[in-house]
Amino acid sequence: MKRAAILWREHRLLLLAFLATSALALFFAARFAFYVVYWNAPEHRNQPIETWMTIGYIARSYDLPREALADALGVGPLGTGRRPTVEQLARDRGMSPEEFRAEIERAITRLREGGPVR
Repeated sequence: MKRAAILWREHRLLLLAFLATSALALFFAARFAFYVVYWNAPEHRNQPIETWMTIGYIARSYDLPREALADALGVGPLGTGRRPTVEQLARDRGMSPEEFRAEIERAITRLREGGPVR
């Protein structure tokens, strides 16, 4: 405990920087562990497509490249920040979510078979 008091007194900025980077490293390690556990669980693979899902989530669930699925659906480039759901994409196309869901399932089938995506 005496060493910690000395560090706090003589190297406060260095100690604070160390604690901040340790907390950041712990955050990213926990996030990585959650990600690995979540996607390795069998119940998260090949999930039935629901309206709240994004193209990225569906691609991860079906083990497909996100960009390939987006291209097959004609969604366009998926940048950072914008993550539209199946419901939003269907609404933008003037389709019902069920119709768009069927289109997604056809695109998944084509991508898995290695055939033409469109």
